[in-house]
Amino acid sequence: MSLTNKAIARIRELIQSGELEPGSKLPPEQELAAELGLGRNLLREAVQALVAMRVLEVRRGSGTYVTSLEPKELLHGVGGAVELLRGDTLLEVIEVRRLFEPVATALAATRISQQQLASVKEHLDAMRAAADDVELLNRHDAAFHREVIAATGNETLSAVLEGIAGRTVRARVWRGLVDDRAAGRTLAEHEAIYNALAAGDAFLAQSAAMMHVNTTETWLRAHL
Repeated sequence: MSLTNKAIARIRELIQSGELEPGSKLPPEQELAAELGLGRNLLREAVQALVAMRVLEVRRGSGTYVTSLEPKELLHGVGGAVELLRGDTLLEVIEVRRLFEPVATALAATRISQQQLASVKEHLDAMRAAADDVELLNRHDAAFHREVIAATGNETLSAVLEGIAGRTVRARVWRGLVDDRAAGRTLAEHEAIYNALAAGDAFLAQSAAMMHVNTTETWLRAHL
């Protein structure tokens, strides 16, 4: 383990032990370096790395603080990592989506509020109106799923699925540009998901979401 990684580990230990809680301010640099037995340059490198990980944040004129440590903060980097994946890893991303999204949609069916359901419906209506505009349709497609996953109330699940959304959205755009029947099938699949959510039927919601993800995965396997 490099010296920088050891320094990062020491700061993480302070956070994990509760000595530094979410939102708390780090001690002055010289004091913290002495407490951890680190050189100031090494401490700065560790702090910079933890800022990049969204564990710490620097507030100009105020100091360095522990972030909220909420999933949306700590898992923010997942999307950036997924964007760098190459080759057949797109299919792996779709497989991950297939493992998580149908179960999440089932959970959403048991928890979704009327306000959230109305928001899902708005995106479904927007998809219908944008049927001839592939990129606009897929933006509302992504927003539709984002609203559904948010309805689970599970921030970790939302952050993970949002992290893989970028590549799957691009895959759907590509499919829409190449397959002129994709828009009609996509709308029908989303209508099935919405109807299951509106009925509060978890089993039907999971089945509809599984069918939707499988359609994309099957098409990609045939064309990659």
